Amino acid sequence: MERAGVLKFFLSSSRYSKTCFLSIFQSDILICRFKKTILCPETSCFMWFICKCRELESLTIPMQWHSSLVDDITAKVSLTCSTSLGSYKVESRITSRFCHTTVKSSVVNSGPNAQSIGFNVQIPKQAFITNFTMNVNGITFVGSVKEKTVARNLYAQARARGKAAGLVRYRTDMETFKTEVHVPPGSKIEFELHYQEMMQRKLGFYEHSLHLQPGRLVPQFQVDVYIYEPIGIASVETPNTLGEHFSGMAKLTSSKDKAHVVFKPSLQQQRKCENCTTSAIDGIFTVKYDVLRDSNAGELHVSDGHFVHFFAPANLSPLPKNIVFVIDVSGSMWGVKMKQTVEAMQTILDDLTMDDYFSIVDFNHNVRCWSEELVPGSTIQVAEAKKYIQNIKPNGGTNINEALMRAVQMLVKASNQGMIDPRSVSMIMLVSDGDPTVGEIKLSAIQKNVKKVMREEFSLFSLGIGFDVDYDFLERIAMENRGVAQRIYTSHDASDQIRRFYSQVSSPLLRKITVQFPEDSVSDVTQNHFDKYFSGSELVVAGKVLPSESTTLNSFTTASAVSHTYTSDYLELDAALAQQQHAFTGFARQMWAYITVNQLLAERSMAPTAGQKRKITQRILTLAVEHQFVTPLTALLVESEEAKERLLADSPNDPKQGCCAVFWAFFVAANPGVITVLPSLLASSVVCLCVFCVTVENDPHFIVHLPKNNMDICFNIDSEPGHILNLVSDPGAGVVVNGQLIGSKRVGVEEKEKVNTYFGTISVFYQPDGISVSVSTDRIDLTHGRNNHSFTWGATADITQDRVKVSIVKDSKVMVTVDDKITVMVLLHRVWKKHPTHVDFLGLYIPNNNQYSSQAHGLIGQFGQEPEVRVFNLHQGADPLKKEATMEVKGNKLVVTRGWQKDYRRDQKRGSDVFCWFIHNSGKGFIDGHYTNYIVPRLDSFLPLPL
Repeated sequence: MERAGVLKFFLSSSRYSKTCFLSIFQSDILICRFKKTILCPETSCFMWFICKCRELESLTIPMQWHSSLVDDITAKVSLTCSTSLGSYKVESRITSRFCHTTVKSSVVNSGPNAQSIGFNVQIPKQAFITNFTMNVNGITFVGSVKEKTVARNLYAQARARGKAAGLVRYRTDMETFKTEVHVPPGSKIEFELHYQEMMQRKLGFYEHSLHLQPGRLVPQFQVDVYIYEPIGIASVETPNTLGEHFSGMAKLTSSKDKAHVVFKPSLQQQRKCENCTTSAIDGIFTVKYDVLRDSNAGELHVSDGHFVHFFAPANLSPLPKNIVFVIDVSGSMWGVKMKQTVEAMQTILDDLTMDDYFSIVDFNHNVRCWSEELVPGSTIQVAEAKKYIQNIKPNGGTNINEALMRAVQMLVKASNQGMIDPRSVSMIMLVSDGDPTVGEIKLSAIQKNVKKVMREEFSLFSLGIGFDVDYDFLERIAMENRGVAQRIYTSHDASDQIRRFYSQVSSPLLRKITVQFPEDSVSDVTQNHFDKYFSGSELVVAGKVLPSESTTLNSFTTASAVSHTYTSDYLELDAALAQQQHAFTGFARQMWAYITVNQLLAERSMAPTAGQKRKITQRILTLAVEHQFVTPLTALLVESEEAKERLLADSPNDPKQGCCAVFWAFFVAANPGVITVLPSLLASSVVCLCVFCVTVENDPHFIVHLPKNNMDICFNIDSEPGHILNLVSDPGAGVVVNGQLIGSKRVGVEEKEKVNTYFGTISVFYQPDGISVSVSTDRIDLTHGRNNHSFTWGATADITQDRVKVSIVKDSKVMVTVDDKITVMVLLHRVWKKHPTHVDFLGLYIPNNNQYSSQAHGLIGQFGQEPEVRVFNLHQGADPLKKEATMEVKGNKLVVTRGWQKDYRRDQKRGSDVFCWFIHNSGKGFIDGHYTNYIVPRLDSFLPLPL
C-alpha cells in the first residue's frame, strides 16, 4: 500500500480517556490501535472518524486530505468519542396480556466541550407513552399528561420567561420518542421512558417487540421481559430476530404461570467483529408466547375493581368464505410493489378451498373483473386466476370508488342468487398504494358510497402499501364496514406482510359474537359485540365491576351455534398479583382505559356531527389524563420538581402517516441550575462529506464541491429556452444525463428582453440496456424499447428495469440509479400557479459516490477529475458585501466573487445557503471550452468528443 503522506497527532494525556476508541467506517481499512499506525487506502477511504487515545502515536493518511479534513475530523471526534453510554436497560412486565415497558439510559459527557446528547426510542404504534423523566446533573424533570391546551398554556408561561421551548417532529416509519440534551463537560444525564400496550393475539401467538438501537457499545446493556399469566403459559419462544450474531444469547426461564427472558450481551459480545468499535445491536428483539385455555374458550380476570374477559375458542371448523380481491394496478404500483403483490396473491389463491367462492377486481383509471361472478376455489379456477394476476401491467390513474362499488355488487348478486352459504363470511380485500385520482376522488364521498351499499354481513379489509397512501382513510373505511386495515411497508418482505395479514383473516370461525354480563354487576363495558372471530386471534372485553357482596362474576358468550358461560373469583387474582414480584398490579384498570380510549379515538374519527365529536373528545381527555396516556388530544408536560422549568411534547396523529415522533432539545448551561431549550438545535442537519458533489438549481445555477481544495465553486449557464445541455456524458459507462431548459412566463416582459431559464426536463439514458428515464415537471416517463411507462408526481413508486432503478417520492423527488454505480437525484419545485413570471422547475443533484469511467465529461461529468485550484489576492469588490479574489485554474486566471447559492436538498421550500466562489461569464475558464459546446440535439445525445 502506497503512503501518500503522514499526519502525526501528538496527543495530550488529559484530553481523552483510554475508553475512547478509533472508529473507521470502511470495511477495507486496516485498523491498528495502541502504538500502531492506521493505513488508509486512498481509493476507498473517504469518510472516517478519529479518536485521540493516549497510546495512539501516528496516523497514516493520504496527504491530499490534510488541509480539507483535519477540522472536520476533529469536530466529529468530539461528537462521537467524547460521550460514554454507561447503561441501557429495558424492562417489560406483561400481566394478563397487558404490558408496561420501561427504557432507561445513562450518558456522561466525558469530552472537553459542551455537546448534544440524544435519547431515541422507537415505540410500537399501538402503545401509549405514560411518562418520561430526565435527570441532568441532579435536576430531575418529571412528566405528567395533561389536556393539550392546559399543557400548552403552562408551557407558554415558561417560554415567556425564556426558560423553555419545544417541538414535535414527525416520522414515517413508526412512533419515535426523541430527546436531545445540550450539556457542558462532565455532565451526567439519566433518561427514563414508560409506555403501555395491550398484547394482540395473531396467528395463535402474542408477540412482544422491542426496538433496540443503543447506537454504540454499552458496558451495562440488559433487556428483561417478565410474563405473568394467571391461568398458565402454554409456550414461550425468543425468535432470533436480531440476527445470527446473537443466536442463543437470550436466556429463558419459565414455570407454569411465569416466564422471564433476559438478554444481556457483554461488551465484547456486542461488537460487530472481534476488534470492531461499533455495536451489532440494531433491530427488533421479540418474545412470542401463548396461554393455556380451558375447553370453554373463555377467561375472566377481575382485579382492582375492573374485569377483563378474553375469548379465543379453538378446535372449531373454519366457516366458508366469499372473498373479492380488489387490487390497485395504477402506474404507481409498477415495479417492486406489483411484483410483491403478485407473489403474495399466488400463495393466497392457493389457500382457497372448494367451499370458498372468490373473484378478482383490478383497477387503475378503468375497472376490470377477472370474473363477473363469484366462482368456487377449485384447482382450475385458482390456476386461471393466478395466470390473470401474473399478466397484469400497471399503468394509469386510481379509481378506488368504482372498484369497490363493483366488488360490493358482485357479493350482492351472489347473495341474491342464493350462491352464498348462510353460514359463510363475505369480505372484500382492498390492496392499494395511493389516493384516488380518477372518478370520485373525494374521500368522504367514497366512504359514504361504500357504507351505503355494503350489507351488514359484508366486511372490508384494507391494505395500504407504502406511505403515499392515505392510511387514515383506509382505516376509517375498513372499520366502518366491520373490517380492519394494515399498512404494508415497501421493504423486501412486503409480499410476506400481505400473506401474513391474509392469514389472520382467512379462517373465520364464528360470526355475530356477543359477550354479556348480569345486570347490575358491571358498568362502562367496552365493545362487546363482534362481527367475526378469526382463528388464532382473540376478542377482549373490559369494564368496571360494581360493588357487590358476591365474590364471583359471570359472563355469557354467544355466537353462531356456540354459547359459553364463565365465572371468576376476583379476590383470588388480587391476592395472586400481590405475591408476584414482577407483575403489573394495575393491569386491569389500565387495560380497560387503554381499550376504551382506542375505541373512542376510532369513534371520534367517524363521528357524523361536530357535537358528537366534541362529546367523544371530552371523554377521551378525561380518561387520558386520569390514566396518563399521551394521545393525539393530550400532551406530556415535563417539569422540574420545583416546577421552575417546563418542557412540552405533543403527540399529534398524522393521518397520512399514522404515526409521529416527539422531539425535545434541551440546553444545560455550565451553571447546573440553569436548564433551557434551544430551538436552533432542533433543525436537522446532515453532514455531507463529498468526494465529488454537484448541485444544479434554478436559472440554472451550478454548485461544484471540490473536496481536495475544500471549496465550493458556483457558475450560471446563460442559455436559451429549448436548449438541451449535456450534464454528464460517459460513453465508457454508457450513461448520459441531459437537461432541457424552459423559460419563465413572459407576462409584462418585452419581446427582446431576456427571460430567466430553468431545467424543465432531466433525462437519464442508459445505452447498454436501451433504457431512458425522462423527468419533467408534469410526469416521469420510463422507456425501454417500445415499452413506455408514465407516472405522475402524485404517486410514490419504486421501479426496477434491468440495471436501472427508479424511485419516485410523491411531489418531491426522483432517484435514478444505473448499474448500482451512478445515481442522479431530481428535485421538483412547485411555484404558485398564478405567479406572473415563475414556472415549476427541476433541480439536479449528483451524489458523491458515482463511479464514472475515465471518459466522463459534460458540464458536471468533467469534475469527476478534480482540477487544481488556487485562490489568492483577496480584496474588496464592487459590492461591499462580497469579496473578490483571483482564481488560478486550468491555466487560467479568473476574477471570482465570494457569494452564495441555494441548496434545496434539505429544505425544498426555502433552501439553505451555500457559500462559494462565483465564476462569471457562464463558467468560462472553469469549464472546458465554451458553454455552447455542451448544447446537444436530443435528450439521449452523448457529447461529441473531443470537446
